[in-house]
Amino acid sequence: MSNLKPLVIILGPTSSGKTEMSLKLAKKYNGEIINADSRQIYQEMSIGTGSPIAIQRNLISIKTIIKPLLVNNISHHLFSIKKPNQKFSLSQYKKLAIKTINNIHKRDKIPILVGGTGLYISSIVDNLEIPEASPNKKIRERLEKHTKKYLYERLEKIDIKSAKNIGLNNKRKLIRAIEVFELTGEPFSSQQTKGKPLFNILQIGIKIDREELYKKIDKRVDTMIKEGLIEETKKLSKKYKSDLPAMSGIGYFEIDSYLKKETSLENAVQRIKFRTHQYARRQMTWFKRDERIVWIEIYQESNKLVKNFLGY
Repeated sequence: MSNLKPLVIILGPTSSGKTEMSLKLAKKYNGEIINADSRQIYQEMSIGTGSPIAIQRNLISIKTIIKPLLVNNISHHLFSIKKPNQKFSLSQYKKLAIKTINNIHKRDKIPILVGGTGLYISSIVDNLEIPEASPNKKIRERLEKHTKKYLYERLEKIDIKSAKNIGLNNKRKLIRAIEVFELTGEPFSSQQTKGKPLFNILQIGIKIDREELYKKIDKRVDTMIKEGLIEETKKLSKKYKSDLPAMSGIGYFEIDSYLKKETSLENAVQRIKFRTHQYARRQMTWFKRDERIVWIEIYQESNKLVKNFLGY
């Protein structure tokens, strides 16, 4: 492990303060930030995803893989690299993230992976060997016709581990797990095996009281509305289908329903808050299973951990 190059990871539930903490650490330790949030992969979706890349709001196309964007003079990688209608798999993310981390090391800088998407982080930490089964349109169209409850119960029968990991509410991932099983004959979970460590890793998790987190989430949702989430969703809905994974994410789905006059703005906002609370709970359930994560509450604790980890 000592011969492996360092990688710092800042993780935690949505709205816990990952962005602010990572920027401070990156400034202090000559670091560059890599996105580990599946929603912030997409272009034109900065308000609803809470992306730190404010400049992206007015961009149509941006090659961030080659040229990272700067926020407070800190390079940010893998933000806004795909349009909402472009497919992006876990396997693709892993390859790009590893390439980016290695390039940062070549520049003698410290890579800091930041986000709340558990699978993205696990793919790097555990060097997951991810199944390469290509998406099958016919299988997906057939499965899409079923309810989440039906899909969950079916997945339980063929791959109970994946069913428990995914949960009842993520229809897209339920379909993918069943699809992989049908294409390969092997459970999705058994194909995500761990490989040899790629980096010497410090995982720092932001610990926050649940009620305080809910208040921060609610405040953030209100701010998103003020900053233009309705207008952002309106522009997106004119260009992209509402059934795309990116468009059915928290915030965009509810505001799209409001724009279609299917619900009131008040109900849409409350629904965004409720679903985000649920999402934060799922994130914490995922992260709590990893005993390697060091949980902290304030920046000073993370600073001490990183300083010791890097041997400064």
